[in-house]
Amino acid sequence: MLELHQFRHSAFCLKVRMTLHAKDLSFREVEVTPGLGQLSVFRMSGQRQVPVLVDGDQVFADSSAICRYLETLQPEPALLPSDPLQRAQVELIEDWADTTLAASARAALLQAAADDSQLRLALLPDDLPAPLRQVMSGVPGGWLSSLEDLLGQEQRASMLASLTALAEGLDQNGHLVGDTLTLADLAVAAQLSMLRFPASSGDSLAGRGVPGLSDHPRLQSLFHWRDQLEAQLIQRDPAVTE
Repeated sequence: MLELHQFRHSAFCLKVRMTLHAKDLSFREVEVTPGLGQLSVFRMSGQRQVPVLVDGDQVFADSSAICRYLETLQPEPALLPSDPLQRAQVELIEDWADTTLAASARAALLQAAADDSQLRLALLPDDLPAPLRQVMSGVPGGWLSSLEDLLGQEQRASMLASLTALAEGLDQNGHLVGDTLTLADLAVAAQLSMLRFPASSGDSLAGRGVPGLSDHPRLQSLFHWRDQLEAQLIQRDPAVTE
């Protein structure tokens, strides 16, 4: 069985999980503990970042590389269009989601967590020792004030404009490119989880997110699209979790 080594709340790991579900592939989730747990990831892949996919004696790192391996492993349904123009559009949107959107969403979430101790607590790994969880949840927001500079007003406005354009550009079938599901949809949907957490994040996080973005009226259709997409995919084939 395929093994996905991951951080549960990583958008890039969510992107891979959604791709696995879209391909109807059975897989085992292996939750990695930040710090010591990353040593085993390093021994497997030569780097400490997740996601890492293990298929027998083959190891793949980086969400885009993993998704392309899954495309060859299970060609149907195709997530990369055969039409050259549409494929280029998909790859451009995927790259934007994995870089520009990912950086802005991560910074916005860190700012929100700096101001919200309960959000900080919910984001911590489940196996983190209780004393450390208490320390992290009790850190005054003022101590983390330096995070306020992570996402400037101009960057935030640019992200909002891009997401609004995406929300308005969704076609009637609910796809960003063409009339079928592609990696563009999965990449964007995964990064949106950093702005408002989906139901699969668990009771402590589901529906929570970045104030001013998660509740922005012009983005509600986009979050609704994301929630529907993930729900449809996850219902296909539940993973085994370790």
